[in-house]
Amino acid sequence: MASRKEQKEQLRAEREAREAAEQAAVRRKRLVQYGALAGLLAVVVVAALIIVSQNNSDDASGAGAGGDVADVSLVENQLKGIPQHGLVLGDPKAKVSVIEFGDLQCPVCKEFSFQVAPDIISQIVRKGEATYEFRPWDIIGPQSPIASKAALAAGEQGRGWNFVELFYRNQGTENSGYVTDDFLTSIAAGAGVTDMDKWNSDRKSSRWNSVLSKNDSTAKGLGFTGTPSVLVQGPNGKKPFATIPTVSQIEAAVKSVQ
Repeated sequence: MASRKEQKEQLRAEREAREAAEQAAVRRKRLVQYGALAGLLAVVVVAALIIVSQNNSDDASGAGAGGDVADVSLVENQLKGIPQHGLVLGDPKAKVSVIEFGDLQCPVCKEFSFQVAPDIISQIVRKGEATYEFRPWDIIGPQSPIASKAALAAGEQGRGWNFVELFYRNQGTENSGYVTDDFLTSIAAGAGVTDMDKWNSDRKSSRWNSVLSKNDSTAKGLGFTGTPSVLVQGPNGKKPFATIPTVSQIEAAVKSVQ
């Protein structure tokens, strides 16, 4: 039979174990609460960033709101001296192609044109390692093909990439109705399209329907689910990116398919 001292020690040990268990439960509950709070804060931050992005897109100084076309000189300098054929930028003798499937209304594509495209152009295209092709993939809404056809028409005059880059830099809020004839004409003029009558006729041509349809089927066939999506292809194969790649990843892919 246990002594009185042993019984006290056993009771004290049981009490301490119970208190430790209760404290652990409290800590777990707090961790769950902190996790939920962190998740809520993350959602709030993302929402705030989206609102800021949309507000910036609607800046009254941009062509999307009826103002002047922004960054005409910047885009001209970025592309100066690089051959253009249609919506293909770079030396036509290059064996590798970097192909971007994008929607001109897509805000993520706009950020890609700001953050990644300039380095693709300066570090890969200017060196003659690959061409850079923009393939319109209309997934945002009914204004997207209107914008795409205007870009393709600008490409008929060797100003397609200027049009694409200027469109992104003056982009409005998707499906807000900003893609008007006046807006597109302003972008085309800023891009350096010289024969506006031809451009207007070209952009309204039904021949682009098959081009856009093919782009759609090609993108889906590659397993792409959103814009921008990138494909690098060359003599030794192709590398589709399921997620948005970095410049370093694109450079590595170019070397792997040369």
